Amino acid sequence: MRVGLGFDVHPTEVGRPLRLGGVEIRDTPGLSGHSDADVVCHAVADALLGGAGLGDIGQHFPETEPSFAGIGGIELLSRVVGLVAGAGFAPSSCDLTVIAERPAISPSRDAMRSNLARALGLDATAVSVKATRPEGLGLRGDGVGCLAVATLAER
Repeated sequence: MRVGLGFDVHPTEVGRPLRLGGVEIRDTPGLSGHSDADVVCHAVADALLGGAGLGDIGQHFPETEPSFAGIGGIELLSRVVGLVAGAGFAPSSCDLTVIAERPAISPSRDAMRSNLARALGLDATAVSVKATRPEGLGLRGDGVGCLAVATLAER
């Protein structure tokens, strides 16, 4: 059994869609980034890569590579699952916390959980999606962060 920890954060950018866990959340500014800036998928991907000893998403999907511009978080996460499998591991669970003043996560929680479970090849019961507000101590509505822990089993 292996354990990996991932964290990602992006600032808001008006005019871009907001995607978290592969779910588009309307009426909220999106996040700035080379990809779709889905901090949930990025944090989970980094947790998986870390647990498998494969570095981080920046090594595998660099911002300098034009072909990764706009790549969707779920697609990126699916590719990471393939990299992890190539190293002899498979995801076995994932627990994450979205850190943001807004948007509210609860209306999209089940859809996020389902999208992540599908990308990870897991039952939804092995994926936990939670949220917390920083209560004005950071990310004061100008960004979204996510912290994720993933467990991996040898294949």
